[in-house]
Amino acid sequence: MSEEINFKHVMPVQIRFSDVDQFGHMNNSVYFSLYDLAKTTYFKDVFGSLHDWSKFAVVVANINANFLAPVFFSDELIVETAVVHLGNKSITLEQRAINKRSGVVKCECRTVLVGYDPVTKEPVQIPEKYKEAVCCYEGKSIDELSKL
Repeated sequence: MSEEINFKHVMPVQIRFSDVDQFGHMNNSVYFSLYDLAKTTYFKDVFGSLHDWSKFAVVVANINANFLAPVFFSDELIVETAVVHLGNKSITLEQRAINKRSGVVKCECRTVLVGYDPVTKEPVQIPEKYKEAVCCYEGKSIDELSKL
């Protein structure tokens, strides 16, 4: 998944005692909560005061994860996030959970989000101002992010 992606957004996460299952490692369902938290933080950092969730939102259309190595309670974990594709109505995120001390990638996740109007409850195009904010943050042109 993470083919030469420059992850600019890095968020440390805390592993809670309840995140660890009977086998002593973080349960696979917990990763999605961590990715969701990092996704929210990414949008807050990129869009800032530009964003009003009551007027424009995104919903998950597809999510896929590759679990590469177990995460243990003692691991110091970070989640990296990058936008790897901008479509007319969709945004594709690449995220990965990494052991901060060892640099070992524990899990990779790719999520397709679709623009959504909370009032009409219908898919909508991603507004240009959001595309511009993502391009500026990622340091890429709209043409670069439109390719998949």
